Amino acid sequence: MRILSTIGLLTLSNIFMTLAWYGHLKFKDIAWFKTLGLPMIILISWGIALFEYIIQVPANRIGYSEYGGPFNLWQLKVLQEVITLIVFTIFTTLFFKNETLRINHIIGFGFLILAVYFIFKK
Repeated sequence: MRILSTIGLLTLSNIFMTLAWYGHLKFKDIAWFKTLGLPMIILISWGIALFEYIIQVPANRIGYSEYGGPFNLWQLKVLQEVITLIVFTIFTTLFFKNETLRINHIIGFGFLILAVYFIFKK
């Protein structure tokens, strides 16, 4: 149960993180946001990122072995990075039609999956 809870919460937190970090790049397509200056965009992104932290902190606590979770710190970090790339890839292909997922990206992701293998290997 802690494995699924950790992965689910990390995924949800990464959705908020991706929206905070990259979602504002699509604000130019929304009439109301076009007039906002950078300080206001930063505040909106911080507001979104707050939800990321509200979810990320419990995910790490639930998942961390010293709190009864199944993962050591190295495993948590690599798991989070892979989830980030998956969420980012889905987000980018859905919302940024001018960005193309290329073979070199897929190869790089493959190497990251290998990293997961080696980090989780006993």
